[in-house]
Amino acid sequence: METIDESEVSEINDAGVTDPVKVGHTAMVDRDNRTTIGEILVDNPRMSCRDVNVYYGDNHAIHDVSLDIGRNEVIAMIGPSGCGKSTFLRCLNRMNDTIDICKVTGTITLDDEDINSKKIDVVPLRAQVSMVFQKPNPFPKSIYENVAFGPRIHGLANNKTELDEIVVTSLKKAGLWDEVKDRMDQPGTGLSGGQQQRLCIARTIAVGPEVILMDEPCSALDPIATAKIEDLIDELRQQYTICIVTHSMQQAARVSQRTAYFHLGDLIEVGDTNTIFTNPRHKLTEDYITGRFG
Repeated sequence: METIDESEVSEINDAGVTDPVKVGHTAMVDRDNRTTIGEILVDNPRMSCRDVNVYYGDNHAIHDVSLDIGRNEVIAMIGPSGCGKSTFLRCLNRMNDTIDICKVTGTITLDDEDINSKKIDVVPLRAQVSMVFQKPNPFPKSIYENVAFGPRIHGLANNKTELDEIVVTSLKKAGLWDEVKDRMDQPGTGLSGGQQQRLCIARTIAVGPEVILMDEPCSALDPIATAKIEDLIDELRQQYTICIVTHSMQQAARVSQRTAYFHLGDLIEVGDTNTIFTNPRHKLTEDYITGRFG
């Protein structure tokens, strides 16, 4: 990857970039003319990714992606289906390890520690960097046991009183406590779809994560439940770093502070969300946002 300057603007324009460089702004370009427009760096990042590549057998799914993920921010990852955004998200807590043919190269650090190091135990890593999936997946247990499960297996509570406190606090943070406090012994699977997703978020919060990954968390929900989840995301970012993959550009605009646009395995553009949606600098980003493809 190389930093480009004004003298290379015409060359980058040939690669399909609209206004690729402004004075004092940094962009990156590789030798195949794939570009990431915008600033990949943030001050004091929670996670840093450098030259990340993902292969599924012979399929090269992610190409040399470099990106910082800031503390206490929501970063939205958008792009057409199959562009690699969910694959990249799964790299952040090594969920791709569960796929035999998947190979990940490059460096991904959490607070300056390489998460792909052989000395890293993925069990505590996935507590630190927790995932909320597309479809709500409560355990076939009571509401209480759904939230208590993680703290219990990770040894986060010394007694029943401490465990009760973790459960209640997590449900309150997930905005669900008032709705379930009188039926904690009932099955989590008996809740509505939106409540189930908030229960899964409470289950995630209960293990004390630093980063929360959300893979299209509202795609199976109605607009009212979606609005509750979006309000919750805005509240949670005060304490957590959140990465969300979404097909809804309106949702990305509502909940995130930074947006990263992926296309065919490349990180095309990243920047302030408002700027990405009102003044995209790469033609691919503009075409996607304006509905010309995707």
